[in-house]
Amino acid sequence: MPPKITHLYLKPKHSQPMQAVPTATAETNKGLVGDTHHGVKKRQVLFVEKETLDEFGLAPGQVRENVTVIGIKLAGLPAGTRLQVGDALFEVTDDCAPCELIESIRPGLRTAIEGRRGTWGRGVSGSEVKVGDEVGVVEEERQGAD
Repeated sequence: MPPKITHLYLKPKHSQPMQAVPTATAETNKGLVGDTHHGVKKRQVLFVEKETLDEFGLAPGQVRENVTVIGIKLAGLPAGTRLQVGDALFEVTDDCAPCELIESIRPGLRTAIEGRRGTWGRGVSGSEVKVGDEVGVVEEERQGAD
């Protein structure tokens, strides 16, 4: 089975609950329309692997990710790596460091999930994304390669 989106969430305002949605619109250089991180510079969309959630006994959306994926390892991808998500393209900006929210879910979780809390990305090319869309790392051609 190819890697794919299992869940999509938007957070309309800071400190508000995540809202599960079947589709979302990704905008170039802005992220997901209707999400509080829409338009910020680097941390526009948070991706997390369902396998990580399962390992730590967490429900999709519980770590406040926008996109839950299955079948692909995203944690630790270098900044600049491009992800094809349905017809949209995202660029990895960095890993998400666990915060107090994570510790409030379960004491000790912040330390346990270090390096696997999620991967931040920014929109490179916009399109609608939906639950079930395939996700993959885009292999870019190296400039000047023989």
